[in-house]
Amino acid sequence: MRLKRKLIILLLLLVAIIIFGLIKGAVNIPLANLLRQDNQAILNLRLLRVIAAILTGSGLAISGIVLQAILRNSLAEPYLLGTSSGAGLAAVIAVIMGLSRVYVPLAAFLGAVLSIIIVYNLARERGVITDKSLILSGVIISIAFSSLIVFLVTLFGSEARHEMNWWLWGSLQVYDYKLLLLVAVPVILGIVVIYLFAQDLNAISLGEEEALHLGIDTQNIKKLLILVTALISASLICICGIIGFVGLIVPHIMRLVAGPNHKILIPLTCLAASVFMIICDLLSRTLFAPVEIPIDVVTAMIGAVVFIILLKKGKRAL
Repeated sequence: MRLKRKLIILLLLLVAIIIFGLIKGAVNIPLANLLRQDNQAILNLRLLRVIAAILTGSGLAISGIVLQAILRNSLAEPYLLGTSSGAGLAAVIAVIMGLSRVYVPLAAFLGAVLSIIIVYNLARERGVITDKSLILSGVIISIAFSSLIVFLVTLFGSEARHEMNWWLWGSLQVYDYKLLLLVAVPVILGIVVIYLFAQDLNAISLGEEEALHLGIDTQNIKKLLILVTALISASLICICGIIGFVGLIVPHIMRLVAGPNHKILIPLTCLAASVFMIICDLLSRTLFAPVEIPIDVVTAMIGAVVFIILLKKGKRAL
């Protein structure tokens, strides 16, 4: 009954936030006039943003849950594997080369996948991937690629700084339904696959030895789930650029609310992360309208405050 109540509360909150996201912006639209013909262009753009926010929030938060469970590291998050820096570097190179905006998302996706492959191979020792080596490899690749991004932006930033900033700081402004649909497929399928392994995640999060005693093939499951989370992150980067903190903060909060059982945690986190991202998007485009703040700045500021509060509460508990 508790689960049903939490689901209903989050669903109602999500519906309310979606409506709010459609009517609020640089130009406010009264709810009664939302479906009028002269508001259709604005409505379509805002609807795309809302859908992008739901996909991005859900995908990043669920990926964070998975990585925190299989790496047994509460600070793990989707971009720990170097996907953000790989995608950002590829997008910056594409912009510098003067490629059409149509090809920049593809370049970002390929860059994210390439970084995953590099990290995966660096972390592999005799066919086995250890948690420490994976984290260390991800950090090394992130630092190396981020340095290259700064180098390229310094040299060529004046030519396409706005386009680069969009990728490096994140945005939910999507203009193409087809691109959104293309990204939605791997993200939704990835979340479904992760949910099917919820019980295995419960066991792995307790420890690898305990999971092995239960007959769980931890190595193959970890490899599969790392690949799924990486593909989710790489797909999302195509539409939103680099957005941090979502995969770190939302799972932390939802574990406090829902507990550690992944069969309950995953659906509740999807809803909570969707609400969180729509609110962040609203703040990014209304706080200083008509100027839009990069959404990564908003998520980082909110995330930092929430993380400090959680840290203080954790210290009091000790």
